[in-house]
Amino acid sequence: MPPIHRRYAVTLPAPAGGHGQPTVLLVHLSDDIAPGGGHVWTDVTGHWRMQIDGETAGVLSAPAGYEDRHPCLYAVPMP
Repeated sequence: MPPIHRRYAVTLPAPAGGHGQPTVLLVHLSDDIAPGGGHVWTDVTGHWRMQIDGETAGVLSAPAGYEDRHPCLYAVPMP
């Protein structure tokens, strides 16, 4: 079983066609359990909730205005 990292940097791409820079979101391991029993990582505001498997973050919930345009995001473990 791979180690459980406490923090990840997750890259949120800019909106399609916007030519903007991606945003990097720092998420930390929470006490919440995802559907199916997995761990949940959240940002400090609690607006972003993600399930992370390897280098892939799946969005469980996001702030209003995020259209779930990228269901799978790149996640990098942080020290």
